[in-house]
Amino acid sequence: MTTTGTTADGVAVAAATIDQLQAGQESGRFSAVELVRFHLDRIDRLNLRGPELRAVLETDPQAEEVAEERDAERRRGAVRGPLHGIPFLVKDNLETAGGLRTSNGTTALLGLRPEQDATVVARLRAAGAIVLGKTNKSGWISGSAGWSARGGQGRNPHRLDRSPHGSSSGSAAAVAAGLCGFALGTETIGSILGPAGVNGVVGLKPTVGLTSRAGMIPGVPSLDSVGPLCRSVADAAAVLEVLAGADPRDPATSAATRTGYQDCLEQNALVGARIGVAREGFFGFDDHADAVAEEAVRVLAAAGATIVDRTEIPSLSQILSDENLMFAQLQEVKHHLDAYLAAAPGEHPRSIGELIAYNRAHADVEMPHFGQETLELVDGLSGDLADPACTTALATMRRLSQDEGIDAVLREHQLDALVAPTGGPAWKIDLVHGDPPARGSALLPGLAGYPAISVPAGAVRGLPVGVTFLAGAWSERVLLRIAHAFERANPAWFPPAFEPPGVG
Repeated sequence: MTTTGTTADGVAVAAATIDQLQAGQESGRFSAVELVRFHLDRIDRLNLRGPELRAVLETDPQAEEVAEERDAERRRGAVRGPLHGIPFLVKDNLETAGGLRTSNGTTALLGLRPEQDATVVARLRAAGAIVLGKTNKSGWISGSAGWSARGGQGRNPHRLDRSPHGSSSGSAAAVAAGLCGFALGTETIGSILGPAGVNGVVGLKPTVGLTSRAGMIPGVPSLDSVGPLCRSVADAAAVLEVLAGADPRDPATSAATRTGYQDCLEQNALVGARIGVAREGFFGFDDHADAVAEEAVRVLAAAGATIVDRTEIPSLSQILSDENLMFAQLQEVKHHLDAYLAAAPGEHPRSIGELIAYNRAHADVEMPHFGQETLELVDGLSGDLADPACTTALATMRRLSQDEGIDAVLREHQLDALVAPTGGPAWKIDLVHGDPPARGSALLPGLAGYPAISVPAGAVRGLPVGVTFLAGAWSERVLLRIAHAFERANPAWFPPAFEPPGVG
């Protein structure tokens, strides 16, 4: 099969959904081995050559062997499920045992040797999916989204001088460019939603505690979640079906018993749905994003949804002005990252302090463009999560974002979900001045630990723009139903053009 290969129903493999890739295998159009070879060849031609997307850090030399096993199982009639034989990529802050490295995009952790897969990776393998490799991401050295010391500057496949956003940049760009069937990302605030929006793919940030973080290099554990980046909402539902559930390795998942994410998808799900439009704090940052979102609201209404406009978040001004909320997050980073580095097997820095020293000693590789001020700020904190200032800030964050935030507006207006622009079109990469201030839909659901899903909604001069649906805790089924019905009413996914720098 070549890079112009098609699935059983004639759809190009690089643009195919999981269902179409599964149908192609079932019909005998291609095998799992051929799918793996197709994607590895595409990575070879597009990642470090051609458009040089720099979305993938490394590929798994065992992928073809695993694919042979999946093909043998299929011949025996032992298909494991909807993900059987589907190649996927893993963000580089999720542990993979064996030959693939887990480095968080830094050379400092190349000696890290995880003893087992992250739980989410293990679950996908058990479901028959095939790990292709690890994706590039924004590293600890902030400045330009999608840049890491290992991978260099990732590019947006729609226009190569534009940012792929961060930090699940490589995962989103790889899905958009057809380098895999789907990919795993992680989010603290905006790391799935933002890349999904600018790369024109679907990104699902689950409720904190629905998917396990065991085997994830920690960000802010009270906010961290693991979710899929895909080419359709149905794909995201299929992957979440495997990822969701309790895990003894992550106590936060003890309540994660909900399933049935695929059987909730209905084309007419918008009929009777009540969707609020939160304008303050979500609109007004980018005229292009606003225009796409306004059209999305019209589509929702035409498909039968009841639109409740100007459903403002009562606590938003307090959230935006309370600097203590960031303090609580940085305290968590100090506590959990130090603990992770101290315990992780292998040869690597054992603390944030040692990581800072490593970066200084290898500044030409780790800090060629920007410094490590954020790491140094974090290292100066105590990391004491029992500090009353920290516990008070965390409680305030939850109260303002949940009880007096999302929950309050949903309750007051009897809403199923809120809709808002995910963010503006991708900005130009700037390794001198860095990125513009982050604007978009991710802050509120991020602080609340609540789910949100970004769906392609339109484009501006060839650059994708998405909208985000968000709601309360454990509302993934509701969001998937709404997002799927919107996607059917407003199909906006399109393959990237790989436009060279300076075009448009």
